[in-house]
Amino acid sequence: MKLNMLVNEPEQLNALALAYMGDAVLETYVRYRLISKGQVRPNKLHKEATNYVSAKSQAKVLHIFFETDRLTKEEKSVALRGRNAKSGTIPKNTDHATYRYSTALEALFGYLYLTDQHNRLDELIQETFDIVEGREGEK
Repeated sequence: MKLNMLVNEPEQLNALALAYMGDAVLETYVRYRLISKGQVRPNKLHKEATNYVSAKSQAKVLHIFFETDRLTKEEKSVALRGRNAKSGTIPKNTDHATYRYSTALEALFGYLYLTDQHNRLDELIQETFDIVEGREGEK
């Protein structure tokens, strides 16, 4: 089943809906990465996954993407929509600005997923891993 049949005009979706999708997409990539590295104990998996999916890590990644002009004009536009979206709630463990930038990254990932830009999504997720793992610029 193709997703495009289910989601009409994903580029018109609310930024928070894109972020909702992007959160699940990133979580799936992170879980796959950790399990493929041989980490299988649930407590350790959860703790390690937090390094990748925390608002602080996601905000850092997006800031680097912006600073290095890593995103296309379209991708930047989607991320800015995500950053500017009003969610109404902010987790207790992060500040407002950090949360907004993490939402922006999730919106970008959700957008790429829903528009079938899987190669680009893979590329940006790999760069996300490199940044979080302190290996950015190594290639």
